[in-house]
Amino acid sequence: MSNDCRNNNIVLNSAIDMLMKFRDVESAECIFDSIKKKNIISYGALMSGYNINSKPWKCFKILEEMKQQGVVLNEHVWNILIGTCSKIDMIRQCQYIIDQIPLHIQNLKQIQISLIHMWSKCGSIEMAQNIFKSVHDQDIMIYNAMINGFGLNGMGFEAIELYRQMPNEPHDEVTHICVLNACSHSGLLDQARNIFNEIPFKTEKIVTVMTDCLSRLFLFDEAEKLIDEYETTNSPNFIMYMCLLSGTRNNHNSKLSEKIYNRMKSLFPDEKEGLTSGTILVSNIYSSIGEYQQAKEFRSSQIKELGQKIKPGLSWTDGSGEIVKVCFVFYAFSAHDNSHPQSAEIHAEVNRMTSEVIKLGYKCDSSWVIRELQAPGPIKRRRKRPETAIKRRLTM
Repeated sequence: MSNDCRNNNIVLNSAIDMLMKFRDVESAECIFDSIKKKNIISYGALMSGYNINSKPWKCFKILEEMKQQGVVLNEHVWNILIGTCSKIDMIRQCQYIIDQIPLHIQNLKQIQISLIHMWSKCGSIEMAQNIFKSVHDQDIMIYNAMINGFGLNGMGFEAIELYRQMPNEPHDEVTHICVLNACSHSGLLDQARNIFNEIPFKTEKIVTVMTDCLSRLFLFDEAEKLIDEYETTNSPNFIMYMCLLSGTRNNHNSKLSEKIYNRMKSLFPDEKEGLTSGTILVSNIYSSIGEYQQAKEFRSSQIKELGQKIKPGLSWTDGSGEIVKVCFVFYAFSAHDNSHPQSAEIHAEVNRMTSEVIKLGYKCDSSWVIRELQAPGPIKRRRKRPETAIKRRLTM
């Protein structure tokens, strides 16, 4: 990069945006640090990149730096921060951010839409409804946000009621996706079918959501028929097949899952990352029916064939309610994580919690255990858990 470019904020900000989209966070941070006179766009590009790359907690540190530098945040950056809160799903942090947003910005339409989504993601549906009701000129985007919020919280009937109450303005693709998704997550099959049949033009995403709805209810023949009909005039869609595959996981159907997976490999040979996720699903299905050796062999052979690495999922929490320099301290945990300096104490607390819930009558659903259980012995050896459960208990 020439010296002229190195002193040009427009070029540097664009470079940060580009590198973040290519998942090169470290290089993007180096460019950001090299900018002598950072502006609001520089900060926004970095924070947006952190959200893209699943590092939302870093946005809070950048916020504190901006405040120290006296940078005045605009609507765009506040919107990014609200998106950050949506990813973290922690009510206290959400409120901490909202309390700092100027009232005139809180009343902007795009901010209100983002706030409805944020509170819905955090499970605070009443807060989301309060914002929805406070909007005077409710348009289709506001309705879509609230319908989606109901869906995220398993309130399918409320989502349908609001969908039916919408003004005469025609429903758009997003409206249909939101209400069908709400039906899907609430198991409202008849309602989903009725709404789907009413839609005059069924887009790829609308068909995908309906496929998900049918798959969640184990109606695989109907779901496959819907996909076949779609493919008579359209190219195959990877996400539709992932919906099918996810349904077989919940139904513990190993035969059908491998059939779908093999079809996905044939149709989408270049979808390496997505096929890796499919591999994990099929492997977990074998584990759920006690075929642990088959699960291990399938997972090992397919991951090797795809040439991919499995990315660990993360859960995070703020450090025991502490606020250091008015900035939240975040810890990210993955399964079998020993990176935290107090990991011994954390695991001891996990074992204590496990013992307590067992005394209260908790029983593990062994169909979700993805590793073979050991012979009877200490609780810590017997109570093996799926990766996600381990993460959640570590976070707690």
